[in-house]
Amino acid sequence: MFEVHIVVESPVVETPRVLQARGLFDLPAQASSRVEWRVSLPLKERPWHVGLIVGPSGCGKSTIARRLFAEALEAEEAWPADRSLLDAFPADMSIKEITELLSAVGFSSPPAWLRPFGVLSTGQQFRVRLARLLASRPALAVMDEYSSVVDRTVAQVGSAALARTVRRRGGQFIAVTCHEDVEEWLQPDWTYRPEDNAFAWRLLRRRPEIALDVYRCRPSAWRHFHQHHYLSGKLAPGAVCFLARWRGRLVAFSAWINALTKRGGKREHRTVTLPDFQGVGIGAALSGLIASLWKALGQRATSTTTHPAFIAARRRSPLWKMTRRPSLASGRDRRMRHASTRLTAGFEYVGPALDERTARRLLTGG
Repeated sequence: MFEVHIVVESPVVETPRVLQARGLFDLPAQASSRVEWRVSLPLKERPWHVGLIVGPSGCGKSTIARRLFAEALEAEEAWPADRSLLDAFPADMSIKEITELLSAVGFSSPPAWLRPFGVLSTGQQFRVRLARLLASRPALAVMDEYSSVVDRTVAQVGSAALARTVRRRGGQFIAVTCHEDVEEWLQPDWTYRPEDNAFAWRLLRRRPEIALDVYRCRPSAWRHFHQHHYLSGKLAPGAVCFLARWRGRLVAFSAWINALTKRGGKREHRTVTLPDFQGVGIGAALSGLIASLWKALGQRATSTTTHPAFIAARRRSPLWKMTRRPSLASGRDRRMRHASTRLTAGFEYVGPALDERTARRLLTGG
């Protein structure tokens, strides 16, 4: 049981303005202003991973968090002004561990990893702060003003990515926020509302569904996404391209080209999810949908990727079969064997095919 009796008391200095305010609003004459909370959180009753302290400004959230979890509360250290954000992580972390953690919290854009923290967007900074907070694998991490400065859609997607990461790593995380809208995305094991002094264990439910609108597009749409991809910004000639929108906003792009193999078919060329929407499987869902489209039309769908997060997800997915383990070579293609300096892995789509009529309508834009 986490218990605390908090008293915040400050003297009231009698000044002309204080006296005027008392007269205007009929405030009682008091020598001091006092606020107190008696808090009991039964956090040792059962195992948990994610907690949420939520309520309006002024209800005592931050004060309570500081008293109960002072050692675990995030201390915002300085970020290097002239170096990559990667250099702000603990010195004993490998680059593989850092990039995997960044991807896990939904910041899976290698080009942006090379930039200083100060030039990132607000949403990107939110994800990076989460990653560094979890980097040292603390038993408990607490973030005050959680998601307060980011777009609400970004906050919701980021919350889903964070919760999944914390549960997979086996730690504990408490978000302290005035924003109720993150609750169903964060899916906390417990919530505490200081305004009502109300604590409740929650039953986990599925987070809200993300319904994507997918349609074929011109290759020119790539301009919105190319800076977030780890390879060349150019598309191959003849690429067949698709866009995904969510809540009316662009979120992801996927381009496919002819596979230069004896078996033919289509090969995934570029799939990118915008940084604000990473971490909840949008890219994987779009990629799988287009692969099922090609399968419905009788074509083999394959993919070669170097991104560690994508490789790991594909290896776990029943929709994809690994055809080449991660290596510097690229199978039988001698040209690529000499040119490649990145670990890549090959996969083939083995999931169900899309309905043929739906596939043709999506392909033709009808």
